[in-house]
Amino acid sequence: MQKIKLTTDLLQKEAKRFALIESKHDEPSLFGVTDGKAVGTYLEHKFQEYLKNKYNYVEGSSAKGIDFPELLVDMKVTSIRQPQSSCPFKSAKQKIFGLGYSLIVFVYEKTDDNEKRTGRLDIKHTIFVEQHRTADFQTTSGLRKILDNDGNLDDILAFFEERMIPAEEIQARSLAEEVLNNPPEIGYLTISNALQWRLQYSRVIQEAGNIEGIIRVR
Repeated sequence: MQKIKLTTDLLQKEAKRFALIESKHDEPSLFGVTDGKAVGTYLEHKFQEYLKNKYNYVEGSSAKGIDFPELLVDMKVTSIRQPQSSCPFKSAKQKIFGLGYSLIVFVYEKTDDNEKRTGRLDIKHTIFVEQHRTADFQTTSGLRKILDNDGNLDDILAFFEERMIPAEEIQARSLAEEVLNNPPEIGYLTISNALQWRLQYSRVIQEAGNIEGIIRVR
């Protein structure tokens, strides 16, 4: 059987099908597992295997970068109890103008069956966040308010300082000029400063299907 080329639309359709199948699957290797990273690795590998049977695409990895480099899409797996994950820090610009790629996010609730000694991942939400919605909500909405209020370069730099945007003075000034010339879109992630960005998804879950660019796949 000839494999077809994976597209972003097909990725979303298959993510929906996969989530429905996985939500009914009892997995012995997940029994008693509480480590979110181990659960995430399991689901990421399983989704890749599921796709490889049908589609031609370049497979990425967290070590190499993003999961679907040709499509500019990264996969994130997170628990409904604390919907968040980490992602590589490239520059402060990501917090204002987005990560530079889209996200497919699987949000699960895990339960164990003590009799069968299996674990089950009920995929509660599958959400596709388009690239232009992957910036930080408070940062982008704050900058838009400053611009709407005739803010200037100094106002933007002061805002960067207040919000502790991780940028040196020269980079901060360059970013502020870019904000003035190219106002950012409102992002819907919460991005916490750390050695890696910490992405939080509560707002994305809440707004999926209501905001252009945040698609409720399932």
